Amino acid sequence: MAAKYIVGGLVGSCVISYACDYIVSQKKIFGGTIPGTVSDKEWWKATEQRFQAWPRVAGPPVIMNPISRQNFIVKDLNR
Repeated sequence: MAAKYIVGGLVGSCVISYACDYIVSQKKIFGGTIPGTVSDKEWWKATEQRFQAWPRVAGPPVIMNPISRQNFIVKDLNR
């Protein structure tokens, strides 16, 4: 019996949150515009080219154990 109220409440809250998000983000009821850096595809391509052109220097991959907060360096078995 209570399950239908719980499921109904969850679905209803999801619908309300989606509607509020759409109205605020897409319809921009509080004003504002989309920045040119987001809507301009040429700017995005130029930024991506610069980002990919950076020299990359990194050490070996590291795995973090979140329980003990210890980091372990992953050894390459092919070497």
